Amino acid sequence: MTDRTTPLDATDLPDAVKRYLKAHNEHDVSAASTALAPDATVVDDGNTYEGIPAIERWLDRATSEFTYTTTFLGAEHEGPDHCTVTQRLEGDFPGGTVDLRYRFTLHQGLISHLTIAP
Repeated sequence: MTDRTTPLDATDLPDAVKRYLKAHNEHDVSAASTALAPDATVVDDGNTYEGIPAIERWLDRATSEFTYTTTFLGAEHEGPDHCTVTQRLEGDFPGGTVDLRYRFTLHQGLISHLTIAP
């Protein structure tokens, strides 16, 4: 089996991914949603959110429920429209620290699918 991933630096991430992560880290729901395709889907913590209105509600809740900081740990490019970013979250949520993988799928330069999981 051949590994087809390429390590990425944070500055080399696709523009939509950089915009989303920056806005999410700054708790800016409106800016984060500009990186999403109109029919985007997000899967987080066993729940699926479809379409920008549902994703904005999830983001608003997720960014206001807990106080946390993020640290970029690394990223991999998995083809022209796929990348995974690993970030460490530390905050006042249960467990206090978690490393999460953000698996992005892009379509026409926007995020069409995002799965967030440890």
